[in-house]
Amino acid sequence: MNDVHNPAPLDSRWAFARAAAGETIFQPTAAPRLMGIVNVTPDSFSDGGRFSGIDAAVAHALELAEAGAAMLDVGGESTRPGAEPVSAQEELRRVVPVIEALASQTSVPISIDTTKAVVAAAALDAGANVVNDVSGLTLDPAMTPLCAERGCGVVVMHMVGTPQTMQNEPRYDDVLAEVAAHLRDRLGALEAAGVKREAILTDPGIGFGKTAAHNLALLRGVPALRALGRPVLIGHSRKRFLKSLLGREVEERTAGTIGVSVALASLGADWLRVHDVRAVRDALAAWTAIAGVPAP
Repeated sequence: MNDVHNPAPLDSRWAFARAAAGETIFQPTAAPRLMGIVNVTPDSFSDGGRFSGIDAAVAHALELAEAGAAMLDVGGESTRPGAEPVSAQEELRRVVPVIEALASQTSVPISIDTTKAVVAAAALDAGANVVNDVSGLTLDPAMTPLCAERGCGVVVMHMVGTPQTMQNEPRYDDVLAEVAAHLRDRLGALEAAGVKREAILTDPGIGFGKTAAHNLALLRGVPALRALGRPVLIGHSRKRFLKSLLGREVEERTAGTIGVSVALASLGADWLRVHDVRAVRDALAAWTAIAGVPAP
């Protein structure tokens, strides 16, 4: 494996593309792409439900696309620590109209942030291209066959337990090695079930069953995670570990998010899932100019 002092070459990033047969693949690009966060929930930790209405969510998503998001991640169930689950019916009510509207108004690819196969199926029918499952496609046994059948993109994430239990004293002997091993196992299982390797992004699950120290170890370990052979998506935006680092409340974490984003770019992260797309895009544009890396 590469170590954090020897990051993978910057010309081997992955970007979203559509294969000739309509399947989703991820291809190389020079610098990180941005996944814009669209929370269609009343209890999001980051925006307090500001975009929980359909019209507000669509308008916000279109703003993110205009600002430079290369993918829009639409979610109808909060996965913050301690969040209560919602029914599939409620999740569908929240996300399907938003995805339908976005699919008709923008060509930017759409991902559905869900652990429920019935929600993923409806979202794909509505125009989504990617399933982003924080459970790594483990909570719903119907999710993996669905993704294999549809040929959609897949984000496979590492999480301990559920959002209700994941922060109950998480412990690891070696967090980077254990998360990498889990993701390697999931990659093998998904491929064996018919999900094409080229369609998969991996995500170490920052904040999902990890302490601040665990999160930092995983962020520094992006090159080792990339050595699994698939692109790495990082969701660090405004998260709680930034309070441990900076002493800032959620509404004051934009600068910290930007700083981590630039560091992740230098370490080889492929996708960054962020709220503040415009600010992060500008920071990465400045980084690419100084680092001599072609902008994506």
